[in-house]
Amino acid sequence: MNGDDSRGERTRLAELARLFLKLGTIAFGGPAAHIAMMEDEVVRRRRWLTREEFLDYLGATNLIPGPNSTELAIHIGRDRAGWQGLVVAGACFILPAALIVATIAWAYVRYGTLPAVSGVLYGVKPVVIAVVLQALWGLSRTALKTRTLVVLGLAAVIASAFGVNELVILFGAGVVMAFARGVVRGSSASVIATGAATGTAGLATAATPFGLFPMFAVFLKIGAVLFGSGYVLLAFLRADFVERLHWLTERQLLDAVAVGQITPGPVFTTATFIGYVLGGGAGATLATLGIFLPAFFFVALSGVLLPRLRRSPIAAAVLDGVNVASLALMATVTWELARTALIDWTTIVEAVVSAAVLFRFRVNSAWLVLAGATLGFALHS
Repeated sequence: MNGDDSRGERTRLAELARLFLKLGTIAFGGPAAHIAMMEDEVVRRRRWLTREEFLDYLGATNLIPGPNSTELAIHIGRDRAGWQGLVVAGACFILPAALIVATIAWAYVRYGTLPAVSGVLYGVKPVVIAVVLQALWGLSRTALKTRTLVVLGLAAVIASAFGVNELVILFGAGVVMAFARGVVRGSSASVIATGAATGTAGLATAATPFGLFPMFAVFLKIGAVLFGSGYVLLAFLRADFVERLHWLTERQLLDAVAVGQITPGPVFTTATFIGYVLGGGAGATLATLGIFLPAFFFVALSGVLLPRLRRSPIAAAVLDGVNVASLALMATVTWELARTALIDWTTIVEAVVSAAVLFRFRVNSAWLVLAGATLGFALHS
């Protein structure tokens, strides 16, 4: 009997590994596309989950920081094969993208100044701006549910434009919404305010020399506090690596984002690219581990706490505020990146056409990225 159970568990783990290695290799198009592919595989084809169970897990990913599609994969793995499944599903979804990105980063470091490579990135960057705009528009229609949230979003945009730290904006928006809905009383208010202060204390530090473990710590922090879409990652990367630490230039950051768009799998593997550029293979490994480790922890924890969080009006209000602040950060960083990417009439027209195609026809963004890369290569070859 125990032998049968052991064989069944190995079979389930092997099934999880095959599925998520495949998805990690072919899942272009960002988190929404990833989630749609997972639903097709685990609900329609394999019937591992009911639609209701799948939606429950999808909802759970919105209550915790980190990359939603990766966390959904981790949830599915845990449901299918326990704690081992949690690790196998998440690791197999991340691994193909990380290897692909690391390979591109190696080529970028060695050949990045060649006209062909520069041309590809020249053509891809305007598409990246259009893709982020589409994500921002779709998310804002869901997040800006009330006038209070609209006003809070505008305030967050202004705060971000004036250089307020991104964690202060996120935690502050959550606290404001909790008070606005009248769900915080007495000690609860103190706890949330203290948490916000603690989470943002000491962040405004002077630039420091590059080191592998300081870099790991920065990515671990980002993975532990980032709510919302993977595109919000851009705001955190820019604040830490460009503005605070001065380890990257604006161009390098945009190149990293472009590579994240032309590769399958989680957008968070942008960290793999940055880690390789800064510290070679060891840097890529530590950056990838740092940014994804919190996702495994939070999924494991949320499985226990989720029922209580769903019933909590405080958690609901804070989450609404954090989501709106995340969109504000996205808006600000998109403006800054657009100033770097849209450098002539060709790139401006490409961005406008890409946005029009995305909004009108809802094509997979991977096709536009490929078209942009082809155009850039043709213009600079």
